[in-house]
Amino acid sequence: MGKHSIDFAACPCCAHRTGGGTCPVCFWTDDGSTDQNAGVVQGGPNGDLSLSHARLNYAIYGASHPRYQDAVRRPRPDELP
Repeated sequence: MGKHSIDFAACPCCAHRTGGGTCPVCFWTDDGSTDQNAGVVQGGPNGDLSLSHARLNYAIYGASHPRYQDAVRRPRPDELP
């Protein structure tokens, strides 16, 4: 199996298939948030951001928080939802 055939998990924030951990496309760190608790601030690596707020920020700024605009990158073709 080649490295391009691996199916990575989708980021809960931007939906790109970047695998988990901190997403290089939106800079959201997977903290276990789901659609069911998206409005709850979990604390931890995402600070005072809920998943819902991070998704809104991604739609507006291209990053889970405006401060991360310089840390993110465009998704690669194999990461598209």
